[in-house]
Amino acid sequence: MARYRLQPTLAQESKLLEHCAHARYVWNLAVEQHRHWRPGRASAPGFAEQCRQLSDARQETPWLRAGSVVVQQQALRDFAQALARFFIGSQGRPTWRKVGRNEGFRIVAMRSTDVRRVSRRVGELRIPKVGWVRFRWSRPVPEGVKSFRVTLDRAGRWHVGFAAVPQAIRAPDTGEVVGLDRGIVVSAALSTGELLTTPRPRPWEVKRRARLQRRLGRAKQGSRRRADVRQARARLMARGADRRKDWVEKTSTDLARRFDLIVVEDLDVRAMTRAVKGTPEAPGRNVRQKAGLNRGIAASGWGALVARLDAKASGRVVRVAPRYTSQTCNSCKHVARENRKSQALFLCEVCGHRDNADVNAARNIRDTAAGRAVAAREGPRAAGPVHREPQPDLLVV
Repeated sequence: MARYRLQPTLAQESKLLEHCAHARYVWNLAVEQHRHWRPGRASAPGFAEQCRQLSDARQETPWLRAGSVVVQQQALRDFAQALARFFIGSQGRPTWRKVGRNEGFRIVAMRSTDVRRVSRRVGELRIPKVGWVRFRWSRPVPEGVKSFRVTLDRAGRWHVGFAAVPQAIRAPDTGEVVGLDRGIVVSAALSTGELLTTPRPRPWEVKRRARLQRRLGRAKQGSRRRADVRQARARLMARGADRRKDWVEKTSTDLARRFDLIVVEDLDVRAMTRAVKGTPEAPGRNVRQKAGLNRGIAASGWGALVARLDAKASGRVVRVAPRYTSQTCNSCKHVARENRKSQALFLCEVCGHRDNADVNAARNIRDTAAGRAVAAREGPRAAGPVHREPQPDLLVV
């Protein structure tokens, strides 16, 4: 999805917020219908029946009737798709939407005349019931798009995303294979010896975040002051998230352009970052340490980097089992926990091979699949995460 920064006026922003309120209201009605279902009752209405019910509700409710029927119908469509993904097990059950969270709406049946360029850096988009809204023309709008989604993040920024599938980056056809080891201190270590790290928060940002957190704890629930502090904190967090996303995009593009095959560990990042708080009767162990590890994994962008590589280097990303990659000497293949002396130092006890620990692991990851690069191009093979059952050494996506 090609995303751009919207620049609405105050009057247009109030209209956009009304669209968000309509979409949220219709979505929550659909959630309530399906939460009401119990075994033995008639099945909950589907998308077509909900659209008919929406038409009746619009006739009876002036507030809904004043809004765009496209926005409201697409909220039902989004709910139907979310429910379908829940039943196939790819995501959780759709739940309630709250004010200030998951704000947005979708417009379909878009025409080519609904987008125009005003100047070098400014474009305009026609939104139903709102009119022409300006957005930052950071790059050309994809051709042939038929729908777009308008969103509002917690930092108060409006964005528009045009539904378009970008083309995958062509392989350089040099035969180069690279191994990639993900870590906390070094976000991505390459078998070439490069050490890549996501942008870290600046010292003043760390201090300001702590200060805002203290102010948030003292603010009264539901007060205007608390809302202002929350938005200030959201804006600060958004700066860091934008930097990480920019790093992920640039790094994934660079790797897709330089290497024919990219080999990564098959890690279930979602399972690795689950909380261990437990219950009062059975509290978790090392809760504070695990929370710090989870924050480090999230800050390093483990999942986002591989997800973008999958999209940009489609068919050229290979997942291998991560067993013993950090304990194996890349020179003599001796495996021992004592080989890794520290976070950064790898010193083999048998042959004396000395290297950066993350680079040594990345080279082990590369060597696992380097001899099978041709087989990796034959097509994908399905496999689950490594923590559930023993997995084959080579998995292709």
